[in-house]
Amino acid sequence: MKVILIKDVKGTGKQGEIIEVNDGYARNFLIKKGLAIEGTPQNINTFEQRKRAQAAKIAAEKAAAVALADQLKGKVITVYAKGGDHGGKMFGSVTAEMISSALADAGYQIDKRKIDIKESIRDFGKFEVTLRLYAEVNQPIDIEVVRA
Repeated sequence: MKVILIKDVKGTGKQGEIIEVNDGYARNFLIKKGLAIEGTPQNINTFEQRKRAQAAKIAAEKAAAVALADQLKGKVITVYAKGGDHGGKMFGSVTAEMISSALADAGYQIDKRKIDIKESIRDFGKFEVTLRLYAEVNQPIDIEVVRA
């Protein structure tokens, strides 16, 4: 009997696979426990359509991330931080939230969890941070930390 696995089943297959198993195993275990659905032509067609729609959605999201990375290439974002007068030290350090709000002011909505700061920024000047925009789409940008 053909079944479409809804969840991973150890020793049988991964989620989304269409596999051939014994009738009893399919009816009494896989379908009964909600791990699979019967592989009728209608179910297989619906499954294939969902798979294509999901692939198209992922491709569109990745294309949008690549376009955003191209827009950010070579940009310098200014982050304002409080510090002492006349060459004094910065109070605290620059956080991902501060960088995210500076990017929002520049017109780019990027979540603070997607900003990767290699080492803590505790001085004024230029630094490089990496934006993780999508899986395998990372864009390094320069930030300039100036006194507020």
